[in-house]
Amino acid sequence: MEQIEYILQQVKEGSLNVDHAKKLLLPYEDLEGFAKLDHFRQGRTGFPEVVFGEGKTVHQIINIINSLMKTNRRVLATRIDELKAHQIQAILPMLTYHPVAKALTWVHSEEPEVLYDGYVAIVCAGTSDLPVGEEAAITAEAFGCKTERIYDVGVAGIHRLFHQLERIENASATVVIAGMEGALASVVGGLISNPIVAVPTSIGYGANFQGLSALLSMLNTCSPGISVVNIDNGFGAGYYAALINQKTSNKKGTYRNEDSIF
Repeated sequence: MEQIEYILQQVKEGSLNVDHAKKLLLPYEDLEGFAKLDHFRQGRTGFPEVVFGEGKTVHQIINIINSLMKTNRRVLATRIDELKAHQIQAILPMLTYHPVAKALTWVHSEEPEVLYDGYVAIVCAGTSDLPVGEEAAITAEAFGCKTERIYDVGVAGIHRLFHQLERIENASATVVIAGMEGALASVVGGLISNPIVAVPTSIGYGANFQGLSALLSMLNTCSPGISVVNIDNGFGAGYYAALINQKTSNKKGTYRNEDSIF
């Protein structure tokens, strides 16, 4: 609110015209009619706009990423298949492709890879859940967080989880990913004290109902301190956990868009 009042006060005093004030309050770039890029989202929320690649053409993704790189020091594009990624990298070779996560990332050469203290623990029930786990991990890392990957520790062999509890407990936030019946989130929630973001996956046999049974299990958990995102939404979980890590860190992100007062 202070920033908005500052702009309005400048307009009132005559030091800022109305057109410029509108650009500061509602800034975006129209790309050929197919995208309106919010270049100043990081200035307002702490993270840049993220590109959802599914359903977009190679041409559209290239244009969006190329534009975002001009005003941001970090870029993340999710749900990019391997063929599409190679076509994009042929034009933008500075991008890094993460095949398991199906994500493209870029960090400016002057930007530190890690911006915050602490780390996000990514806990997967089974190896089949790794694509969702990697999407969460790459998302958190793209936003400047360290991660600890703890995979294949599901409840069918729960002793495997017990050996990892110290690493999980010391995290700023924990993302727990599970398909089948989704019980791992409840188990972890009863053993640690940090915030948990639970992700149900569509991995499982028929009664899993493409992740619905895991989703309902996580929503109905009796363990407190658990938030639940949508089925297979590793991005949403990684983003949320990164926000928690950012807010609990002693370090602050270094980037601010110089053209934005937000």
